[in-house]
Amino acid sequence: MTWRFAGLIVIVVAAAGASLLVGGTSLSLRDVTGALAHPHFGGAVNAIVWQLRLPRICIAATVGASLALCGALLQGMLRNPLVDPYLTGVSAGSAAAIAIAVLAGVAAPFTPGIGFVAGLGAALLVAALARRGSGIDANRLILAGVSLSTLFAAVVTLAIVRAQSNDYASAIVAWLAGSMAGRGWHDLATAAPYVAAGAVLSVWAVSPLNALRVGDVRARTVGVDVDRAQWIILASSSLLAASSVVLAGMVGFIGLIVPHIARRLVGSDARVLLPACAFIGAALCMIADAVCRWVVAPAELPIGVLLAFIGVPAFLYLYLHGERAR
Repeated sequence: MTWRFAGLIVIVVAAAGASLLVGGTSLSLRDVTGALAHPHFGGAVNAIVWQLRLPRICIAATVGASLALCGALLQGMLRNPLVDPYLTGVSAGSAAAIAIAVLAGVAAPFTPGIGFVAGLGAALLVAALARRGSGIDANRLILAGVSLSTLFAAVVTLAIVRAQSNDYASAIVAWLAGSMAGRGWHDLATAAPYVAAGAVLSVWAVSPLNALRVGDVRARTVGVDVDRAQWIILASSSLLAASSVVLAGMVGFIGLIVPHIARRLVGSDARVLLPACAFIGAALCMIADAVCRWVVAPAELPIGVLLAFIGVPAFLYLYLHGERAR
């Protein structure tokens, strides 16, 4: 098991290093290492590395790790391998709020905050609708999440139709497609406390998550407060998903695919599954972002588009291959 985690760490470092070399301006390995070794030197190379590429790589790693963790938490809690991080309505609520904010002419620096608050609000609404007694009913959560996401998607569509007359439609569509372009250290610093809070809650949820794999009834028999565990897992996943949406827009399939890959590598024990998901998600998102910057350079391909083309076939293969193996 140790060598597998060592291999994952190497992959993450290699993905980050490769991403530093990719962009609109061609940089050599010597240029990059020199800039990293002397961060306070001036010049264009240092500006590109420290102000453009390095923060973007850190954001991509954060988004990938957060979505992968979120997917693993929700799939474990609901015991459903088809659940993704956006089931709680976070992405749809954020999308609707940001679309309305853009349409209303709200200043760009305020839109991420609006999206974050709206995403958490949507998650709370879904949780309230899914509540049964003091806990959360899995079936209600799925139905409430799908229903509200559909409603919010209709709001986004209406906003895009209305925005066509105001030239705001392109801004809304660009955000929905997912991208880390234009993000910097300030954006990462703003989201960092919420990502950290979500990660801490996910660590607390490790033991309950292992117990929940065998069902709520058996989890209660071994002393797990199932209701409390469900609320903490939902809070953790909502914080992680909302932070990711604010940092990069709609980035799909990482939270759905990565837990499947991680389970094949390290098994289903949450003590090793969650760290593996974080490493794999970070590496996958960094690589995807680098490909987006390289494949149509000097323009950029939205990361959501790339992951959809790669993610759908990959997920179908993993899922159908697993079904045949059983």
